[in-house]
Amino acid sequence: MATKTLYVCSNCGHQAPKWLGRCPDCGEWSTFVEEAREAKKVVGFAERATRKKTGAAGRTLRLDQVEAAADGGRIGTSVAELDRVLGGGIVPGSMVLVGGEPGVGKSTLLLQVMGHLGEGCLMVSGEESPRQVALSAKRLGVQGAGFSVLSETDVDVIEATILEERPTVVVVDSIQTLYSPELSGAPGGVGQVRECAARLMRLAKSEGIAVVLVGHVTKDGSIAGPRVLEHMVDTVLQFEGDRFQSFRVLRALKNRFGSTNEIGVFEMTGRGMVEVEDPSAFFLSKREEKMPSGVATVCLLEGTRPMLVEIESLVAPSPLANPRRIANGVDTGRVNMLCAVLARRAGLSLADQDVYVNVTGGVRVEEPAADLGVALAIASALRDKPVGKGTACFGEVGLTGDVRFVSGAPRRTGEVLKMGYGRIIRPEGTSDEGFDARTRKDASVIEVSTLEEAVAVALL
Repeated sequence: MATKTLYVCSNCGHQAPKWLGRCPDCGEWSTFVEEAREAKKVVGFAERATRKKTGAAGRTLRLDQVEAAADGGRIGTSVAELDRVLGGGIVPGSMVLVGGEPGVGKSTLLLQVMGHLGEGCLMVSGEESPRQVALSAKRLGVQGAGFSVLSETDVDVIEATILEERPTVVVVDSIQTLYSPELSGAPGGVGQVRECAARLMRLAKSEGIAVVLVGHVTKDGSIAGPRVLEHMVDTVLQFEGDRFQSFRVLRALKNRFGSTNEIGVFEMTGRGMVEVEDPSAFFLSKREEKMPSGVATVCLLEGTRPMLVEIESLVAPSPLANPRRIANGVDTGRVNMLCAVLARRAGLSLADQDVYVNVTGGVRVEEPAADLGVALAIASALRDKPVGKGTACFGEVGLTGDVRFVSGAPRRTGEVLKMGYGRIIRPEGTSDEGFDARTRKDASVIEVSTLEEAVAVALL
């Protein structure tokens, strides 16, 4: 049956036989993308009425009859940090999308994974030649792993190669370089990305082959291409990190086979991506002298992993009518809210002050438990009094100025004490259930109920 192309609005799904600048249904501009459709034979009403239906009914199964793969069926990557984020390894037949900025280390990490998996795996490189892949593998020390390399961008050829060789894992670097001959659009277009990803997904599900896609990102950090690409895959992994910093954070934005709370921490070196087993020691600065003002240490909890980071703040008189609030590594709206709470509930005058907040090491902090650390850092910078060396904190701050309970307090307290901190500021009523109290016999645990009380305790 012949194929034809239709133009579909990526916003509302309206179809048109030709490209339109503006969608007549939703009114959005430049949303039509090209898609391949099979040309259906036109039949009359009488023929449709008398023709027998030849479609066979599908076979149904009760849920207890379905054989669910146990965790032992996962494919271990031999990279503990990656396995942690994936939930124990790659699930056969799944589709994983790895996104991140150029140069963050996506191809490097996946090349190391292919080196650990060895024979029976296929790397499809649409951006590099086999010689370039071999040079990168030699630099990483995985040149003798024995996995196969295919330098191709035609999805028809890639699909035929996978069906012939039957690899266990396929890595495609990257999905934006593939194209389908059925579509006239250029590689990387919305229509091409959707079509190629859909064909690879059907192949992965029908043949039980795990497919890992590398995706480019836009200027705002989101994965390029249609949002349907993220809905289509089983797992979405996002690489975060500053190109001027050596560390990288791998975070799961979506995971149908595990938790999305875990993160993996890596360090980019000349030997590739090296796992960081103790992130707290990696992110904390090595200050031997007295702690300066404007610095607070906060304990975050990413999944089951506690992690200590330092939050810095600078408060200076503003020459502007509207003082600036600039944040790096933490949401600016959250900083504005904390400044308002400090002014209204803790009596700090910030109306004519510029406030700058930075999370050291380039870490992106999203957990509300960091509120208390951000607020104490701002208060310390305004009063020019240090929080004190050996002091760590955690807690969520509400609009009423109260310091609220956060989950995982025993793990946070244990991590703080393990790193040698002897003074902990945390919300009142925090439970230590499951925590060995003997390990904190020399520590001073201070519980506070309001932000004003926390500022008074921290800035003695």
